[in-house]
Amino acid sequence: MNDTMAASSNRIMLGPLVAAIDQGTSSTRFLVFNAKTAELLSHHQVEIKQSFPKEGWVEEDPKEILQSVYECMDRTCEKLTQLNIDVSNIKAVGVTNQRETTLVWDKQTGEPLYNAIVWLDLRTQSTVERLINKTPGKNKNHLKDKTGLPISTYFSAVKLRWLMDNVEKVHEAVLSHRAMFGTVDSWLIWCLTGGKNGGVHCTDVTNASRTMLFNIHTMDWDPELCIYFDIPMGILPKVRSSSEIYGLMKISSKLKSGPLTGVPISGCLGDQSAALVGQMCFKDGQAKNTYGTGCFLLKNVGTKPVMSDHGLLTTVAYKLGRDKPACYALEGSVAIAGAVVRWLKDNLGIIQTSTELEKLAADVGTSYGCYFVPAFSGLYAPYWEPSARGIICGLTQFTNRSHLAFAALEAVCFQTREILDAMNQDSGINLSQLQVDGGMTSNRLLMQLQADILCIPVVKPSMPETTALGAAMAAGAAEGVSVWSLNPEDLTEVTSEKFEPQINPEESELRYARWKKAVQRAMNWETIEPVNSGNGQKLA
Repeated sequence: MNDTMAASSNRIMLGPLVAAIDQGTSSTRFLVFNAKTAELLSHHQVEIKQSFPKEGWVEEDPKEILQSVYECMDRTCEKLTQLNIDVSNIKAVGVTNQRETTLVWDKQTGEPLYNAIVWLDLRTQSTVERLINKTPGKNKNHLKDKTGLPISTYFSAVKLRWLMDNVEKVHEAVLSHRAMFGTVDSWLIWCLTGGKNGGVHCTDVTNASRTMLFNIHTMDWDPELCIYFDIPMGILPKVRSSSEIYGLMKISSKLKSGPLTGVPISGCLGDQSAALVGQMCFKDGQAKNTYGTGCFLLKNVGTKPVMSDHGLLTTVAYKLGRDKPACYALEGSVAIAGAVVRWLKDNLGIIQTSTELEKLAADVGTSYGCYFVPAFSGLYAPYWEPSARGIICGLTQFTNRSHLAFAALEAVCFQTREILDAMNQDSGINLSQLQVDGGMTSNRLLMQLQADILCIPVVKPSMPETTALGAAMAAGAAEGVSVWSLNPEDLTEVTSEKFEPQINPEESELRYARWKKAVQRAMNWETIEPVNSGNGQKLA
């Protein structure tokens, strides 16, 4: 009896809880927050395997992604029980996810028809070049007015086109009206709300805005864009706001997370939008930079989309309720940030763990003139140059692995500087400091380097899980849940750490100019191969 008493008194203190599924490129997490204090109570994380079947191809197994979500939910529920916290206090679940990654599954069997093609994947390069060549003036920005995006391997429509053209099972399922397309959020929500037994096929405006099939002005799928890519609209998920009840969780009672059955899934945001919300960037002009597999700088531009003249994307930041206005953001996207650490570890074997990188780099404190442009998937913002490839230059006999480690960290900072410069040019207002989050921000050397290279302070919240927090906020604030207030006066004050620039601006500029020179050397490396693979032939 006493145990029950203790548990129930504990429960009263905590009030409502909100959970978030954070399904990223390299790992899945499930996190539980206190809706009143935004405190993180418990979480669990599982790494995701990436496969590289051919050069430039990046895939993940949709079933492994789903399984990792169940495992994270189970383990977190176990941990909560050990903490004497009642799982039934979780009132809502939010979903946040790696964006653009493309899945097609069979709605009758619930089975994926191919691996998920990850956002970084380059197999569609020839499809993209053909699409650009058939536009007036061979213009990669041909669809930008509607989509806010350049025609690029990065976005979902070209990946979906490749699947329809090259995977027989996908082609047949589309013809027989059994195929469902979705980004990771749609796959998870469909599976978690029942799958083939009544699962909800939906996405939110932020994820939809990354497909190249979504019109950011009408806020819905665009029939003309679907005709352009020759994609039947019947396979697309329904577009909803980022904060509303999409459906209720249905989980096997055999699982530790069984008690979550009946809990609404009521928040959905692409990971970069979720981080913007989690960093409380609700005002026009506020910005954040997330250091994950890639690096993403988003700046809230308010309720009217702003187009960039300097290689940034225009994207939907969030729409926090069916009747609430959509807010837009300018985004600078860098493909390779944390992924460079994984590469140094898995491919070169010069470090055994990610934390070792900081120590190695700190040992020398300089790259000694070595510059590393990690254009493994071409260059994203502000260049949008798919034919670029990675390059390490400025090597001498003196260069060792510590200098390379330092150059890898500098590369992340220089790439951020390029997109920050573009953002400042587009808006005419310079950011006075940069709010940061994401896995790599635990690297203190990186944070200091970033302040030095930008010549402005870098501010890091002490709770680094801002992406999950953003999804939890959207879920908890949804109509019909309403356990989390997003009123400015109710938002909790975030404690943070500030890194001030410590080198003189002249030195910073000199290093940046050298970096720019290295970037030019990486350009136009991989030009189009003779088309013999039939990739997307039907588009030509």
